[in-house]
Amino acid sequence: MVSTTGHHLLDWSPRAVVFDCDGTLMDSERHWQEARGRAFRGFGLQAPPGFAEQAKGVHYADCGRLMAESVHKPELTADLTAALLQNFLELVADDPVTMPGAVELVRLLSGRLPLAVASNCPAEVVEASLGRAGLRAHFAHIVVPSAAPADDTGAVRPKPWPDVYETAARLCGVGADEALAVEDSLTGVESARRARLRVLGVGPRPPGDDDHRADLWVPALHTPELLAWVHNWASFHER
Repeated sequence: MVSTTGHHLLDWSPRAVVFDCDGTLMDSERHWQEARGRAFRGFGLQAPPGFAEQAKGVHYADCGRLMAESVHKPELTADLTAALLQNFLELVADDPVTMPGAVELVRLLSGRLPLAVASNCPAEVVEASLGRAGLRAHFAHIVVPSAAPADDTGAVRPKPWPDVYETAARLCGVGADEALAVEDSLTGVESARRARLRVLGVGPRPPGDDDHRADLWVPALHTPELLAWVHNWASFHER
């Protein structure tokens, strides 16, 4: 467990926790990767080197556009986007798996302080995935990008815009600086930082200076140091 920027996260206690879904709670990032591969192959195309990392955490509509641009076929944007989502829905329905430690950590926090999910996935995907994993009841709020026009002030824009995290903190009844975001992608970390949440990064640490975007990186949600920290402040929020 490595402390990084700004403030000392381990000396602080949040009043709400907002989780990303894909790659943080649910082991579905691999499904997105396979769905992208299937979509490319369906049009006789191949993803360029490094595309998987570029697409990680990106909203599926933006990912479809990136896919088309990466192979210099912008005219396929709508078709690749539709194929991407359809393939993902089929894969995640067949194999909903939680990330290591996710169930235990959510159950530890549940009822002690407000919990929410902020995701770039469609709402029906998040709801279904968490439901099948037995986690949906633990979250008071699920926040995803809205379908409102871009010029609509009520729109919730996808990560890396701050909207999903700002909205989640507000719905939890706390200030953004009182909430902890839990993220696995740099896209999500950037969204949470823009929203002024403190950020716990989960998974392999990014190379170079990118690891400093989060306040702390841990390899997994069941890391002993993380659980010890959570126990310290969760005990103040008893049912």
